[in-house]
Amino acid sequence: MADDSKKSVEIKTDDAKDEDSSNDDNSNVNIAENDEQLKTFKDLGVTEVLCEACEQLGWKTPTKIQIEAIPVALQGKDVIGLAETGSGKTGAFALPILQSLLASAQRLHTLILTPTRELAFQIAEQFEALGSSIGVKTAVIVGGIDMMSQSLVLAKKPHIVIATPGRLIDHLENTKGFSLRALKFLVMDEADRILNMDFETEVDKILKVIPRDRRTFLFSATMTKKVAKLQRAALKDPVKCAVNTKYSTVEKLQQYYVFIPSKYKDCYLVSIINELAGNSFMIFCSTCNNAQRVALLLRNLGITAIPLHGQMSQNKRLGSLNKFKSKSRSVATFMLNLNQSY
Repeated sequence: MADDSKKSVEIKTDDAKDEDSSNDDNSNVNIAENDEQLKTFKDLGVTEVLCEACEQLGWKTPTKIQIEAIPVALQGKDVIGLAETGSGKTGAFALPILQSLLASAQRLHTLILTPTRELAFQIAEQFEALGSSIGVKTAVIVGGIDMMSQSLVLAKKPHIVIATPGRLIDHLENTKGFSLRALKFLVMDEADRILNMDFETEVDKILKVIPRDRRTFLFSATMTKKVAKLQRAALKDPVKCAVNTKYSTVEKLQQYYVFIPSKYKDCYLVSIINELAGNSFMIFCSTCNNAQRVALLLRNLGITAIPLHGQMSQNKRLGSLNKFKSKSRSVATFMLNLNQSY
């Protein structure tokens, strides 16, 4: 990493460095750590109506990945964004896409691929919030929901389709009249997770049925060999915006380890929750059964807890997530590997 006295440094994953020799044509964007932090969305080239939407969402200043990716995207270039969860990457691709829609409105304008169902709904919420004043319509296409109802939504030709790869392939193959031949933007969010979950075949099929003449944004926490291979296949002369290290978390996150005997875990957990009462808690468990057990344990002790795991129906999972987000429940217990992505 560069010396602290320098004004800008470029932070890359180890794998990204290895790929440099085969990607010399890719532009690399440096992260300015001083003055750029003071930029506004207007400074980045975002139009006034979208700046107002950012203000209404409480986005006062752009994040690092937004500072780097938005101007490049607005110039019409493909983007590779390396940024961890919580860095504001949804805004980094949502704002340029919405600005493109403002300039030239079109149905089935953008496809966003995500690894998990919950992430798909979160991205849809961001697009609907940012695009509320300009009438943007979205459709979330994921497993666990009736295909017929999804087909009706797709028949209305929304502007933005947010999907997990497996269910999207089902609709492309079986839903009459649905195609993405006029698509203008493709976004692959958390591409490393999409590929780690063995969706390479589905992604390849999707790439074959969408226009080659399109804009592509690829966002990933790490630049793995699989992601680099996908980048070469799907993007044209992309600009790389890297704002993370290989294994990193958002700057404000505090992390602690507590080493205790296994049989006392529940006691320590309850003690920590009581000590930090008034906050929201996310508890990750190794199995669905344990997530359910911990939630019931906390409820019996008078703590408002709710489970969220893969054995629940999609509607119940969304209900649990909304209760937690609205703070009507203070604790959510998750299965650690919540990969219901189909």
